[in-house]
Amino acid sequence: MSKKDHAAIVVKKKKGGKHGGHHGGSWKIAYADFMTAMMAFFLVMWLLSSAAPETREQIAEYFKMPLNVALAHGDKSSLSHSVIPGGGEDPISQQGEVLKKTLDKLDARKQDRDDSLQSLLNKLQSLIQQDPRLSNFQSNLRLSLTDNGLLIQITDSQERPMFKIGSREPEPYMRAILQALAPALNELPNRITLSGHTDSLPYAGGDAAYGNWELSADRANASRRALISGGLAAGKFVRIIGMADSVSVDSSGQDNPLNRRITILVHSKTSADAILKEDSLLNRLTSTPQTAPLKKALTLTPANKAAADRPLPPEKRNLEKTGKDGHQ
Repeated sequence: MSKKDHAAIVVKKKKGGKHGGHHGGSWKIAYADFMTAMMAFFLVMWLLSSAAPETREQIAEYFKMPLNVALAHGDKSSLSHSVIPGGGEDPISQQGEVLKKTLDKLDARKQDRDDSLQSLLNKLQSLIQQDPRLSNFQSNLRLSLTDNGLLIQITDSQERPMFKIGSREPEPYMRAILQALAPALNELPNRITLSGHTDSLPYAGGDAAYGNWELSADRANASRRALISGGLAAGKFVRIIGMADSVSVDSSGQDNPLNRRITILVHSKTSADAILKEDSLLNRLTSTPQTAPLKKALTLTPANKAAADRPLPPEKRNLEKTGKDGHQ
C-alpha cells in the first residue's frame, strides 16, 4: 500500500468554555466598587449619627448652596461674611446665611451660660464644702447647668424634711441653707425664678379646698422671704411659682421625699429676656386713645422697684408677723 492510500489524520482541539461569556471578570470590579461605596455610605451615616446637632445643621446648610456657583468655582451668591455660600430659603439674601445667624445665637447663648453661671456653679460647690450650714446637707443640694440657666434644687429626705409636715413654714436648717446661698446669688445680676414642689399625697379637702397647689406656692413664697432676709435683693425675682406635684423627680411613690423640693433657677440673660417679653397682650395692643389707659394699667413694674416698698394691708401684716400657715 502506497503512502497516498493513507488518509490524513486531523486532530481538532476545543477550548473549554468560560463562564460569563464575553465580559470576562469585569463583574468582580463592579462588585468591588459597589461594596466600597456601601462601606463609605455606612461610614458617613455612622459619623452623622454621632455628630452634634449643630454640626449636622452646618452640613445640611452647606449642601443648600447654589449648585451653579459651586460648579463654576465662583464667589457665593450672597454678600454676607459667612464662609458658607448660600443657605436658607433665600440664597441671594444680603443679610447673611441662616446658618450663620443660628450659630451666632447658639454661641451667644452658650457664652452667656458658660461664663458667669459656670463661675457661680464653681463658687457654690466650694461654698457647700466650706459652709457648715450647707456641708451638712450636701445630699439635699443638687446643682446643674441647663439651657435656661443654673438650677439649684433643695430636696427633702425622709429623716430631714425641709418644711414642717403639711406646712409652708420652713425648718430652721432650711432657712439657714437659703440664707447661706443668698450672698452668692446676689453677686450676679441674673434674675431668679423660685418654684415650690410637693409630693402626690392629696389633702383631705380635695382640689376644691387648700391643696398641694396652694402649699407649693406658699412654700416658694416662704423661701423667697428667707432669701431676702439673707441679703438677696428683692428685685432679682422674676417669678414665684407653685408647681404642686406636676413635675416629679421620682414617681416611685406618692410620698417620695425627693419630689418635695424648692428649686432656684438663676436665669441666663437670654432666658430672662424671653420671660419678660411673654406679655403678648401688652405687646399686641395698638396705641389708640381707647387702649391707652388699658396699656398703662398692664405695664410691667420695673425690676428695680422692689415689692417690699409697698405697704401691706393690716391683715396681711399680721399674717407675716405670726408666721401662721395659710391653711391652718
